[in-house]
Amino acid sequence: MDNFPTPDGTPEAAAIMSALYGDGFMACKGAFTREWVGRLGDDIAVLFEEALRTPGGALPRGPNRYYVEIHPERLRGFQDIITHPWVTGVCRAILGPDYRIVEAGFDVPGPGALHQPWHRDFPAPAATLTGRRLNSLAFNITTVDVTADMGPFEIAPGTQWDDLAGGDPMFPAQALWPRYAARAQRKLAQIGDISARSALTIHRGTANQSDKSRPVFVLGVDAPDATNAAKHDLQLTEAYHAALPDEVRRHIACRVVGRLEPIVQEHAIGGLLMGAPAG
Repeated sequence: MDNFPTPDGTPEAAAIMSALYGDGFMACKGAFTREWVGRLGDDIAVLFEEALRTPGGALPRGPNRYYVEIHPERLRGFQDIITHPWVTGVCRAILGPDYRIVEAGFDVPGPGALHQPWHRDFPAPAATLTGRRLNSLAFNITTVDVTADMGPFEIAPGTQWDDLAGGDPMFPAQALWPRYAARAQRKLAQIGDISARSALTIHRGTANQSDKSRPVFVLGVDAPDATNAAKHDLQLTEAYHAALPDEVRRHIACRVVGRLEPIVQEHAIGGLLMGAPAG
């Protein structure tokens, strides 16, 4: 699903609810200019090289696939992202007026990255399994035009409600994989697009058979009752924090520090360290 703008550029609340409570995924085409995304890609490239040189700086998520958590102010366009009317509109509709930004990072599936096993990013909370309510979202911005051979993101619509009780709370049993493969939608995001999804919707990265990396920015946002901030260490310097508008500042769950500190990454997903068959 795409855009659904109102006259002021925000998406319609009814369309947002339908998309994220239905498929668990929606996108806004052309939210940013190619020039703006180019700067984002340049910043991510610098941060990725730094992370690879830093012990524990880049978390492996499978062969030649990495996740890096970052300091938001190292991105020139971070405030553009978190104040974009499509982003704020989706957050308010799903998470309420007091939503909290808890994560900033990026994934890099490089050449040779393999199929991931079907998974969700963390166990489903009671708010979702019993309360039938989504209390967190993940936003993604690709820095490249994704082609079919670059290991596109694949999602099984509607599976954010699946109860995996009795097994691994994040990784469905392999016997269930045909269900997800049958429902799978492959997302060929283009430069300028931004997407929102429930990280509980069963998904995977596919094999990157090209000679190019596919970096994608990740923004994690919680409702007030969600607890994903505990997995992250969002930091802002005092100067950067003070310069933000009050309305922006109140939505960021972070530590305010005199000087940026190395991030000790907690959101490791051990089940992703090996590739998976294509099924």
